[in-house]
Amino acid sequence: MTAYDMIRKPVVTEASMAATAERKYTFVVDKRATKNEIAKAVEKLFDVKVEKVNTINYDGKKKRMGAGRPGKRPDWKKAIVTLTEDSKTIELFEEMV
Repeated sequence: MTAYDMIRKPVVTEASMAATAERKYTFVVDKRATKNEIAKAVEKLFDVKVEKVNTINYDGKKKRMGAGRPGKRPDWKKAIVTLTEDSKTIELFEEMV
């Protein structure tokens, strides 16, 4: 699995954008990715130094699909990556603020 497969997309919410001031960046990641793999992928993609990674697994919500048929949204995993003090910031998030 490559770094591009592991890091799916950034999470852009009010809370995640406020956390960028504390050098914390939030991403949707592959469900099979470990914390070490996520840290290496972020370091490779954005040329930064990662201090720690926190992950959260989410179960997909049950929803009605079509004519009232039961269905389910996919399960997903979120990673909150904290950068070291001497690391540069991720420009992708700086442009959104």
